[in-house]
Amino acid sequence: MTVHILNQQTSIINQFLSEIRDVVIQKDSMRFRKNMERIGEIMACEISKQLDWKEKDVTTPLGIAKVPVLASQPVLATILRAGLPLHQGLFNYFDKAENAFISAYRKHATDGSFDIHIEYLSSPSLNNKTVLLSDPMLASGASMVLGYQALLKKGNPKHVHIVSVLGSAEGVEYVKNNLPSNTTLWIAAVDAELNSHKYIVPGLGDAGDLAFGEKE
Repeated sequence: MTVHILNQQTSIINQFLSEIRDVVIQKDSMRFRKNMERIGEIMACEISKQLDWKEKDVTTPLGIAKVPVLASQPVLATILRAGLPLHQGLFNYFDKAENAFISAYRKHATDGSFDIHIEYLSSPSLNNKTVLLSDPMLASGASMVLGYQALLKKGNPKHVHIVSVLGSAEGVEYVKNNLPSNTTLWIAAVDAELNSHKYIVPGLGDAGDLAFGEKE
């Protein structure tokens, strides 16, 4: 698996990362969602460079221009609910894409441990298609791997691009060790620590709660 960590270069993505991490700025849920969306747009632009293109004749008012266009649109898949703003950013650029949605949740035991379960999947056929699977937080990596495995029920993709905003070093290693070679990880930043509750440190908190409000 190839891994691209976008904040390792000077880029406007670092400005958006600083704001979604900031304990004061992130209280504005609309701005938090918008910054997640903006990061998705940057990811879409970077990923587009690795997709298949073809040349097309476009009629202008003064002649014919030969321009490269996407040979086909990818399928955009996301893990609910936290993935929705990031998914929207990708969808803003791949605006003719098919879409897939996965519902995953933590089932907690009395001792405080938990397992991740897939509850719902809605997806078109994925046979021989390029898929962008997004989830903003790559903590342990388990939900991303389970989401990928769930998508395989809808066919065998040609290539899968995993899209995350913030991950732990442990989570990155987990997906590298548990996903096949025809996957690429795109992530804005990687933090070193994952605490006992499987939250990224320093991280940013719960992306779903920050985007959509706290849940019971």
